[in-house]
Amino acid sequence: MTRRSCTIYATGIVCAHLLIVGIALLVAQVFPTFIYNRLKKEMTLAEGSRVLDAWKNPPSDVFMQYFFFNVSNPEVFLAGGKAAVTQIGPYTYKEYRPRENLTYLENGTKLSALNPKSFVFVPEMSAGDPEVDRVRTINIPFVAVMNEMSSYSFFIRPLVSLWMNSIGVDLFTTRTVHEMLWGFKDPLLSRIHTLKPDVDEYFGFMYKKNGSHEGEFVFLTGEENYMDFGRIDTWNGLRKMTWWSSNQSNMINGTDGSAFHPLLSKDELLYIFAADLCRSIHLAYVEDVEVQGIPAYRFAPPLDVLASPEDNPANAGFCVPAGKCLSAGVLKVSVCRQGAPIVVSFPHFYQADQKYVNAFEGLTPNKDDHETYLDLNPTTGVPVRACKRAQLNVLLNRVSGFPKTRNLSETIFPIMFVNETFVIDEDSAANMRNLLLIITLVSNLPLFIVGFGAILLLVLVILICRSRQKKVTLVFLVTCFHRSPFIFRDIKHSSVSST
Repeated sequence: MTRRSCTIYATGIVCAHLLIVGIALLVAQVFPTFIYNRLKKEMTLAEGSRVLDAWKNPPSDVFMQYFFFNVSNPEVFLAGGKAAVTQIGPYTYKEYRPRENLTYLENGTKLSALNPKSFVFVPEMSAGDPEVDRVRTINIPFVAVMNEMSSYSFFIRPLVSLWMNSIGVDLFTTRTVHEMLWGFKDPLLSRIHTLKPDVDEYFGFMYKKNGSHEGEFVFLTGEENYMDFGRIDTWNGLRKMTWWSSNQSNMINGTDGSAFHPLLSKDELLYIFAADLCRSIHLAYVEDVEVQGIPAYRFAPPLDVLASPEDNPANAGFCVPAGKCLSAGVLKVSVCRQGAPIVVSFPHFYQADQKYVNAFEGLTPNKDDHETYLDLNPTTGVPVRACKRAQLNVLLNRVSGFPKTRNLSETIFPIMFVNETFVIDEDSAANMRNLLLIITLVSNLPLFIVGFGAILLLVLVILICRSRQKKVTLVFLVTCFHRSPFIFRDIKHSSVSST
């Protein structure tokens, strides 16, 4: 056997083996299955896991931005007209949120932790100085006391109204942004405090929240089932809440929004328990996006999250008392805010009933500025960008005995909204890109094998064609020689003669 024949046979054998092995691996999904199983084992909160440190101390910066609605015509509103509001802000704070007091439970399948949050003002990312800038808005302690008095005798209410007027307390108040956020000694609450010491005399939206936590969470580590990675088992010892009027509404579902299971699907709903909203919400897939070169799925709350019970009967459980519901796009959370008339929505009443927007001048809801969304890498489930936006409003009603409310109808008055943002840092993004590259290469190794086999098949075809071409030429020459021997003899003789 010639060397050429050996080369052809060897190339054919290697080509056949590569194609058979590559196609078999491709059909059996051996490498993707190996990678996915490895991911399922690595993406846990078990002690010593690769993701635990980042979960305990997130390396990426989180910023909290506060925007307020300044009221420019309170007298028009009190006379029954439309209030004009102007958005001021942002006032930006860097948020630090390490997890502390970590304790493993039930053989390491659960992990309890506290998540204290602290805030540091960032002037270069802010529109002004919160200790100087002033905002005119609804006096929430006034409204809370007024609503509390609505259950008292009609003869008492006018006396309370006169008393509040005498100490200079009004339906509107003007304070610095810093006071509204971090607290101030309220004149009305101070007087009530002398009668009821359990009532705090300070008021502020973030009062006592700088350095505090929302309670103890117990998370599932994901060791038993990767789908449970980061899922909340209990919050403050509870597996469900008691505030709402249905079992479904009281359920504590999903994660805290910082971790999700790997291998996400576009068809699934992601659940998040938001302690500040006193409920669980779900997010649905919206579109594919890319963040710092990392592919991601964007998830956002669909319309049915804050839909009216007429459009989504499951939301009837958030009506307290049962049957007393607001329209689409808003949620009354008084039950978990010590009875305060607080209503939450998306900023500028985005995705809410249009009547809430039309009740004011100066509101311009739009998707780009007011949508809440979460961008997750579908392979690892790691958040790469997030934007959580929520608006705080006050529910106002006419209360007999309080003359300043005589021209009011039911109004959900916007006070402020927050924009909590996060983008993966460059170092973490680089590590993520490298990990995804390795996963892609390993998962596609059968394709490389099949491709190399196909190249060898092409080489084999070329070798066979060239070999056959040489054989045909040789046969032709031999045939010519046997049929015309004198031609070759004459050619040889003429060559000798010429020399």
